Amino acid sequence: MLKVLKFGGSSLSDAGQFKKVADIIRSDPARRYVVVSAPGKRGPHDEKITDLLLQCFRLIRDRRSIDETFEKITSRYDEIVAGLGLDISLKEEYDGIRAAILHHADPEYITSRGEYLSARLMAQYLDFPFIDAEDCIFFNEDGTVDLEESIRVLKNLFTMYDYAVIPGFYGQFPDGSIETFSRGGSDITGSIVAAAANADVYENWTDVSGMLMADPRIVDDPKTIEEITYRELRELSYMGATVLHDEAIFPVRKAHIPINIRNTNIPDNPGTMIVPKAQSNVVDTIITGVAGKRGMTAINIEKDMMNSEIGFGKKVLEVLEEHGLSFEHLPSGIDTMTVIINSASLIECKGALTAEIVKKVNPDSITVTENLALIAVVGRGMIGTVGSAARVFSALSQHGVDVKMIDQGSSQLSVIIGVDEKKYEDAIRAIYDAFVK
Repeated sequence: MLKVLKFGGSSLSDAGQFKKVADIIRSDPARRYVVVSAPGKRGPHDEKITDLLLQCFRLIRDRRSIDETFEKITSRYDEIVAGLGLDISLKEEYDGIRAAILHHADPEYITSRGEYLSARLMAQYLDFPFIDAEDCIFFNEDGTVDLEESIRVLKNLFTMYDYAVIPGFYGQFPDGSIETFSRGGSDITGSIVAAAANADVYENWTDVSGMLMADPRIVDDPKTIEEITYRELRELSYMGATVLHDEAIFPVRKAHIPINIRNTNIPDNPGTMIVPKAQSNVVDTIITGVAGKRGMTAINIEKDMMNSEIGFGKKVLEVLEEHGLSFEHLPSGIDTMTVIINSASLIECKGALTAEIVKKVNPDSITVTENLALIAVVGRGMIGTVGSAARVFSALSQHGVDVKMIDQGSSQLSVIIGVDEKKYEDAIRAIYDAFVK
């Protein structure tokens, strides 16, 4: 058994959290490769180390002093060193980072130093080897990760090191400079390390005990999802319901490695298992989860005999492409086609876009519906369960929610509906209650 672990910023916010992480790692000899983030907030009014480093970059760019902000950074790490009882000085590291900031180093290098220092301290505390991410995580010229090269180099390193700590979030650009992932990118590093190590499990430790079936800000005390497939996760994460960076799924999914979402503060909680394939479609609640997002606009195009007009859909999508737009969903009927687009991207071009569609396809009518919210009801248990979609619509009807749009794939894994934004939270609660309570 071999496990790769990733710990988020909340798991490493202070010395006490570092000790919890170390106890988790030491409790299981299979936990051999550890990816860490920069220290996060210690409380609601605290600041993340990455944000402080970015603030230093902005201050020096604006010709202002970094002294106060940089002191906050060094004090945080010094407190962690003292709290762990480590016999180590970071003065040389601090001086190097400060010099880089003062000499206008790239923001990617500056912001990556939070993970770098965090990993150095964790490696020292665990007495594990330290592997710098810039020596094993590689990016392509276009900023995408070079997965093949990263895995090749990591595999070679793992023949030399049975245990190691690796900083997340950053790697090396082709010209040798530091490049970073988007926020939350340590999840991606952990996923790449898990794939390279051919891990049996990729444990992603954070401050929640797995994924929830619904947004806790809308539904009171929603149930935890015990097991979810990668396909279900993809459907829900598209709507923002995930504790993982979207791109972290693909390296482990390709290698058929399950992900276990765990809570550093409640380590005995089994959390959520994300698996390539579930053992059964039988789920007590039928649905796995419900999630959604606001701020959508529907452009509905009607034209008689649309289905027999070759290239109709292509022409519509070409208009979107010309305006640099992507669509969220594309439900259609025999004589209708609806394009769902994020409203924010339409602010500058809504009128021009609809005019161009009219010019291109000469529809009988075109209507625009704004203030739309999309809701995804996802679950492998829906496959083969007669009446699951009807149950969704019945629940919405009973709560006075009018359905503006319906989109269901042939897999029956999910139903996506559009509702008025004002009814969004009512719809989420109605669907959750219908299947779970």
